[in-house]
Amino acid sequence: MVDLENDIKNCITVLQQGGVILYPTDTVWGLGCDATNAQAVEKVFALKRRPKEKSMIVLLAEARDVLQYVAAPPPDIISIVEHFDRPTTVVYENALDFPANVVNKDGSLAIRVTADLFCKALIKRLRRPIVSTSANISGQPTPAIYSQIDAAIINGAGYVVKHRQDDTTIKSPSRLIKMSDDGDIVVLRG
Repeated sequence: MVDLENDIKNCITVLQQGGVILYPTDTVWGLGCDATNAQAVEKVFALKRRPKEKSMIVLLAEARDVLQYVAAPPPDIISIVEHFDRPTTVVYENALDFPANVVNKDGSLAIRVTADLFCKALIKRLRRPIVSTSANISGQPTPAIYSQIDAAIINGAGYVVKHRQDDTTIKSPSRLIKMSDDGDIVVLRG
C-alpha cells in the first residue's frame, strides 16, 4: 500500500516551490501545479509543449470554492456542482484571482470540483487550487493509465505520485460544459 501522506507531503513541497507534479485525478493522470503561480503554469506549458492559447483546467476541492474564483456564478451553483453524476469541468465566465496564463483570453476559466479523495486532500492541504491537464505531450494521445505516460513527462515532473500507479482502470476525460452567469448550460464535450 502506497503511503498517501508521503505522496501529499512531497507534492506540497514541490507545489510550494513552483514545481510540477504528475498525479492521478478523478479522470486521467494529470500534470499539475499551483494554479495561482504564473511561473509554475509556464513550466506545465513547457513540459507538455502546449500552445499558450490553450487554457488549463483548475481543480478545486469543494463546490463552495467556486464562489471565491468566479465573479458572478449562478446563485445555485453549489447545488448544481454537487449534483453532477460524473466528473464535470465547467467553463465559467469572469474568473477571479488567477494569473493571465491560466485564464482564457475571454476571461473564462475551466474549473472541476474533484471527487477524488487524494486530489481533495492535496488541494485542501495546499490551500490553493491546482492546475490539471492531461499528462501527455500536446497532440499525443491522453494516457488513460500511468504505464502509458511518456518518459519525458515522468522525467520532467518535480514529483511523481506513487498512489494509483498500478491502477489499470480506464477512466474517461471529464464532461466539459460552459455555464453563463445566468446559469445557461452548453455541453462542449459529452
